[in-house]
Amino acid sequence: MDDSGSESHLSEKEFYIPNYILVPDCAAESVSHIPECPLLVFINSKSGGQLGGDLLITYRGLLNKNQVFDLGKEAPDKVLRKIYVNFEKLKHSGDSFAAEIQKRLRIIVAGGDGTAGWLLGVISDLKLSHSPPVATVPLGTGNNLPFAFGWGKKNPGTDPQSVRSFLDQVMKAKEMKIDSWHIIMRMRAPKEGCCDPIAPLELPHSLHAFHRVSQTDSLNMEGCHTFRGGFWNYFSMGMDAQVSYAFHSERKLHPEKFKNQLMNQGTYAKLVGTQGWFVASLRHPSSRNIAQLAKVKIMKRPGQWEDLEVPRSIRSIICLNLPSFSGGLNPWGTPNTKKKRDRDLTAPYVDDGLLEVVGFRDAWHGLVLLAPKGHGTRLAQAHRIRFEFHKGAADSTYMRIDGEPWKQPLPVNDDTVVVEISHLGQVNMLATPGCKSKSFSDPSSPSHHYEDDSNEEDDSTVDWEERRKFGAADTFRIPDDVDITQLS
Repeated sequence: MDDSGSESHLSEKEFYIPNYILVPDCAAESVSHIPECPLLVFINSKSGGQLGGDLLITYRGLLNKNQVFDLGKEAPDKVLRKIYVNFEKLKHSGDSFAAEIQKRLRIIVAGGDGTAGWLLGVISDLKLSHSPPVATVPLGTGNNLPFAFGWGKKNPGTDPQSVRSFLDQVMKAKEMKIDSWHIIMRMRAPKEGCCDPIAPLELPHSLHAFHRVSQTDSLNMEGCHTFRGGFWNYFSMGMDAQVSYAFHSERKLHPEKFKNQLMNQGTYAKLVGTQGWFVASLRHPSSRNIAQLAKVKIMKRPGQWEDLEVPRSIRSIICLNLPSFSGGLNPWGTPNTKKKRDRDLTAPYVDDGLLEVVGFRDAWHGLVLLAPKGHGTRLAQAHRIRFEFHKGAADSTYMRIDGEPWKQPLPVNDDTVVVEISHLGQVNMLATPGCKSKSFSDPSSPSHHYEDDSNEEDDSTVDWEERRKFGAADTFRIPDDVDITQLS
């Protein structure tokens, strides 16, 4: 990059990383200026129609092209491993500049929630002493992650001035830790049917086959499959996941019709109506109610499972980590003082080790979220939650992880399908001032903390060493043969 020139060039120097840090074995460069906010930029060039590709061109024009990566061509796990190995090599040789770059490093990821979750999983897996904080550029349909941290939910401008404005926000943004969640699903492999969940057919990219299970697992038997993965925003089941599944199925069949963000959102709204969720009591059998489908257990303290009573009218259940769902809505809201006192409910902190569990009866109930202080039916806050499905009236249901839906077959005999969600760890995000997400560690937030006693007996059915990795490991990595255009 030319050191001379306009005020904008001087500003862009604060984000610039020289080649010898990005490209191993590249000739060392003489540098005198340490950038205030060195960046790595990952862009899903297939997101947002043409916007992803345009954004890639703009970033590469403003920064070193080698610090801007097209996720359609380079997987983030390989990129980050290469760069961090080079960091260690340079620091070992006494390079103080490289050490300072690593210390100040920040990351931008541009794409949908699926793309952002992919990158966060990779960073989580690297187990760095200080993971680089991440800012998210909204290029998807829902954009819940960007909205939760103040980056908006509308597609951004791709011209140089818009990108410079975003870079300025990234430099000024604050770091905020967020919880990550592990999900495990255990089931017998169905012998027939159109939704055989053998990876990577119809399952989300973040759920993968996992064969090493504990010998104490009662489901560890011939013919049983175990899948696991992770999420950052939410797991949901029922009504909302069914609508999402219909949307994604239609988009796979006719991708040319889904190039515009506003049109996508309009199509989504139409599906809610055509599937009958505004008249759910008339159009959908009681077998679609969550209480009919599953037995739900929660854990508020280590080792203490308790049954969760789900009202029979609830047709959708959401386990929420961030205060942003379906394009920025907050299903949990903020409980008033009476709720806090009588039911021990708190505001939804993103780093307190708790999931907010919310239920909805029908589409009309969902519209309540559009009103000031509107919220769903608050069911619980939990450190862990388990769904057990036994033989019943329904042969399948719909589930969704961070925007990726699938049709889940349910037992047809005496077998059991188990979905269990537990707290995994934390990563660092970048947040703008006044964003929706609130941190427990923020002194201005009211106090409510979950004490996780790591010495407590843990009855997990998978050993910790296997469970703790879900990012760059093969159990989370986007497979090479996956069409990235299908990733939100």
